Amino acid sequence: MSVFDVHVHVQPWQMLSPGALALMNDPAHAGVREVLDSPERLLRHLDDNEVDRICCINYVSPDVMGFTRDAVDWIADFTRDHRDRLLPVGSVNPLHQYDAASEIRRVLDLGIRMIKIHPPHQLFAANAYRDRLPGLADVYAECQLRDVPVMFHTGTSIFPRARNVFADPMAIDDVAIDFPRLRIILAHAGRPLFMETAFFLVRRHPHVSVDLSGIPPKSLLRYIPRLADISDRALWGTDWPSPGIVSMKRNIDDFRTLGLSPEAERRILWENATRMFGATDS
Repeated sequence: MSVFDVHVHVQPWQMLSPGALALMNDPAHAGVREVLDSPERLLRHLDDNEVDRICCINYVSPDVMGFTRDAVDWIADFTRDHRDRLLPVGSVNPLHQYDAASEIRRVLDLGIRMIKIHPPHQLFAANAYRDRLPGLADVYAECQLRDVPVMFHTGTSIFPRARNVFADPMAIDDVAIDFPRLRIILAHAGRPLFMETAFFLVRRHPHVSVDLSGIPPKSLLRYIPRLADISDRALWGTDWPSPGIVSMKRNIDDFRTLGLSPEAERRILWENATRMFGATDS
């Protein structure tokens, strides 16, 4: 069965802030920087882990993670010759971008396939366009116009300086109402405190999906007991190489022991993401 992992962190490690780097330098991830040193090495790693395609997560978070807007240009260049398997993900941070409307157009013109919004690391709520960040609405509107999905981090973060007051996904209810054609993905399905909220949002809004990254696969049915009910809008993701995520293949193997139907497994591991992002993009 083919596997499409929509949540793999392929980012310029040289930009990481010291506090973030200390967490990422897990002994279990020895050799990760070498794997991410070139697209060819990453592709070999995917082959070894039996993964066909990935979304290469990047976002602008100079205050928490150290990533500036240059990270978006970096991933566009990194994936340029391999976009059939490596889909570039970028971001716009209106706290650090005066003209968010122009920046989102520039970013999408680079071939970025998905926009990542990380409220606890970018330090604003997903619905902050309603008061202090009108530029955020420009980001959503352009993505809606171009049919580019927006992935939101939902749930808490352990990284230094992260603001977990922004971790609750309920703010995305406003986004789903105000941008009814915007394809929304709730990364991590609200783990560990907001799983019921994430499930509610998927059930309420037909254009909202979840990814299952960052959740120990053997615990998925404890966190999301009715996962089978939303298997048509659940996307596979690992969050590799974030802290605690040791092996992409191990996560896949553990997921396959849950006893879901073959149809549900196929939808989650491959079909839903392929439908969202298309079969190929050369």
